[in-house]
Amino acid sequence: MSKQLIINPLGFREYDARWLYEKDINNLGIENLGKGLGTQIIKHTQKKNPRVIVGHDYRSYSEKIKASLKKGLVETGCYVEDIGLSLSPMVYFAQFNLKSDAVAMVTASHNENGWTGVKMGIKKGLTHAPEEMKELKDITLNQKFIKGEGNEKKIENFQEIYKDDLINKNKVKKKIKAVVACGNGTAGIFAPDILRGIGCEVVELDCKLDWNFPKYNPNPEDMEMLHAISKAVKENSADVGFGFDGDGDRCGVIDDKGNEIFSDKIGLLIARNLSSKHKGSKFIVDVKSTGLFKTDKVLHENKCKTVYWKTGHSHIKRKVNIEKALAGFEKSGHFFFNSPLGYGYDDGINSAIQVCHLLDNGNKKISEIIKDLPNTFQSPTMAPFCKDDEKYKVVDELVKQIQKIKDDKIKIDDQEIIEILTVNGIRFMFNDGSWGLIRASSNKPSLVIVTESPTSAQRKKNIFNFIDGLLQKTGKVGEYDQKI
Repeated sequence: MSKQLIINPLGFREYDARWLYEKDINNLGIENLGKGLGTQIIKHTQKKNPRVIVGHDYRSYSEKIKASLKKGLVETGCYVEDIGLSLSPMVYFAQFNLKSDAVAMVTASHNENGWTGVKMGIKKGLTHAPEEMKELKDITLNQKFIKGEGNEKKIENFQEIYKDDLINKNKVKKKIKAVVACGNGTAGIFAPDILRGIGCEVVELDCKLDWNFPKYNPNPEDMEMLHAISKAVKENSADVGFGFDGDGDRCGVIDDKGNEIFSDKIGLLIARNLSSKHKGSKFIVDVKSTGLFKTDKVLHENKCKTVYWKTGHSHIKRKVNIEKALAGFEKSGHFFFNSPLGYGYDDGINSAIQVCHLLDNGNKKISEIIKDLPNTFQSPTMAPFCKDDEKYKVVDELVKQIQKIKDDKIKIDDQEIIEILTVNGIRFMFNDGSWGLIRASSNKPSLVIVTESPTSAQRKKNIFNFIDGLLQKTGKVGEYDQKI
């Protein structure tokens, strides 16, 4: 009897696909995903044998999953070019470097062990957005597959080509001492080499590959990882600390005093640094990002404009592309550098390099540069549990409630809501520049909550308490992953 196919439809998320391996998808399910993706690529490229770059991250089961995915792709007629153990940005870079038609990267990024997934794209530098995901889901679940004869080949030593591309363009003159933390994820065999290559003195932290992630998940939004980097920066008197996620497309930054700097603030510093050379540029930031982009005097002086957009690497990438923005920044640490700084996709190591340029260009330490920004009190990104099939309804309901609070001029912590942005969940803003955000997570059964206040830490907390009060009343929300 043939093994039963398992593929949970909820795994097709807004901009990538993620499942708990074997519980929500098995190898047959992955094979069908490969057939679905292959069919979609053929349809969009109008080629009988499109060339598809495939890579995988360092998890115990990723190679096995990649083998099933490739089998499906080949059966539709795709010519698979396997670049081996990779970072997501290395796969994106390969599409430009090898002039291929599409990409598929087997990774669950920073999700805990047990998760798997695929990041994929057809148009160079872009990954699937909701429209493409919806189409892929339909082809895969309804088995509308094209049959063809493909093949596969291994591309040797592509890791070196990727490393050299970043090193050769980005040498720094100043000796920068950097702690490089990889949480035992795949970035461990890339980030130290590249940062040494551009001229940094590197202190390695958890760069040895270990798919058990013995200390913590490689996730630069995780306080545990940030605290470990902070300790290493202080112990080694380093100039800066960098933390990379599991597939290397995100970067977290710690200053020379061991303080964690949220990525949106780093984004603002980089935007300022770039704005003097690239006057009149546009920057895209996600709705979780600091309100300072809106009011920044340096960006205003250099006639730069900032657009707040939907959270998610595919959304921001696409918006950067459509708006011809110079760069895009996400609070989660995805940074996107468009021409002439990059190819438009997110690369955590390139982000770290841009921070090195920031230090290379001036005589200030990073803790001094950050002092140039107005102080704000920011919460970490908090994710209370909420079922996948309920989270969007819960958010829709809260949008209505907050809209009514604004219309009725009801005060929260003695201030009225003056502006609401509903491009992704709801971001509501107050007169003093404080704001709160509630949205549904795109890749996990949870909501996402962020608050910020330029006024006080207490005000930040009061806005969170207001949000938490609304959430508890729904009866649909569980434990938080972290809380203020």
